[in-house]
Amino acid sequence: MSQLEKADTLVIGSGPGGYAAAVRSAQLGMKTIIIERGQIGGVCTNVGCIPSKALIAEAHRYDSRRLWSRSDALDSFTDAQAFKQAVVTKQSSGVRYLLQTAGVTVLEGEASLIDEHTAKIKQSESEQQISFNNAILATGSRPIELRALPFGERILSSTEALALTHIPTSLVVIGGGYIGIELGQMFAKFGCKVTILEGGRQVLPGFEADLVAPVIKQMNADGITVITEATAVKAEQDADGLNLYYVKNDDQFSVRAEYALVTVGRRPNTDGSLGLERIGLPITSRGLIDTDEQCRTAIPHIFAIGDITDGPALAHKASYEAKVAAEAIAGQSSVVDYKAIPLVVFSEPELASVGLSETECKARAIPVVVGKSSFGINGRALALKAAEGFVKVIADSESGIVLGAQLVGAEASTLISELALAIEMGATVEDLTMTIHPHPTLGEVIMEAAGNAATKYLKNKNNKQAV
Repeated sequence: MSQLEKADTLVIGSGPGGYAAAVRSAQLGMKTIIIERGQIGGVCTNVGCIPSKALIAEAHRYDSRRLWSRSDALDSFTDAQAFKQAVVTKQSSGVRYLLQTAGVTVLEGEASLIDEHTAKIKQSESEQQISFNNAILATGSRPIELRALPFGERILSSTEALALTHIPTSLVVIGGGYIGIELGQMFAKFGCKVTILEGGRQVLPGFEADLVAPVIKQMNADGITVITEATAVKAEQDADGLNLYYVKNDDQFSVRAEYALVTVGRRPNTDGSLGLERIGLPITSRGLIDTDEQCRTAIPHIFAIGDITDGPALAHKASYEAKVAAEAIAGQSSVVDYKAIPLVVFSEPELASVGLSETECKARAIPVVVGKSSFGINGRALALKAAEGFVKVIADSESGIVLGAQLVGAEASTLISELALAIEMGATVEDLTMTIHPHPTLGEVIMEAAGNAATKYLKNKNNKQAV
């Protein structure tokens, strides 16, 4: 075992949360060490967010050429994979560069907590101990494996699906959440016959039905078969594919496909050799670590961020928590505030949401006004042939302050940031309406939706004053 190293802050995991935490810690003057057992940049950079979005973009380009060109001279999926890998390599190298330029020591190997102030890192041919004053756990998550459908040659997680060297002739996706929908649409646009099985009544269950409707319409146009209220029960595999059996309304059915893709959620990486039990750090029944408003665990000098804590498993949530944790270690008063964390689905059309929905406001008995505007009357959307979708802005009926917003349409993933800022700063719908938006742009749909909400808010206000 090599010489004991010492750190003010030890970060375990180099994903979006881990590397952001390490960089911020180093910026605040603390000697920082980060440990990564896999690839620098973690799941998001290497086998998650970045490669999936690269292939989704390639699928759209492929689909556009296929529709508009009579020739068969199309880029192969091999070329798409090469493009994806180039993007991943550049991003991973960028993460390593950020860590190094910030002065963070990067160690690659398997980390285990020996006690509350010591960790062991197992490397290929050696072991090393690290003494730390504070630690930030950012170990991320992995795909959930179904007992009846263990991962293998024909049954894939998102990791294996993104690494396929050819487009399957057919694919059955088990789980209609955001990963299943994104990858299902991606493979369909490359020419794969896709079937999606969803256990609930609606795919993308985190979004309201009116927002999901345009996505379902596009999936129908893409030739995707969607079967809801269906539970996968078993698979029979052979040399050419599998028969996937599922139950719907107490009856059993089957679908034939070359591969099955299981996208039923992700499991936090708090088990295995990490050593939480050894140091007495409790986890919940879901494998999560409870934290306070500064991301501090039950052991005060150990922090946890990202997928191993409660809340949506989002890269940008992890990055946000990372900065709070590092600043808390440095003695700053930073705390988390989750009211303006956007949710985004890179479907076609894209979906995005931030803040409260109409349903949530109703459940909390919050009186609201709702403004809505369609991409169908927006000049830029019409020019892009992307007129499907709308923007919905929700505001408090007493103050006009923006409480939430939902979008479905072109570039929703980009447009949602304006609305997240509005919620974060306590802006009103009048503020959004009076903000000059360039013409012709998709952002004008936000301005118009806010204007509709402002009209209702002012009407309510005037009526109350008249009384």
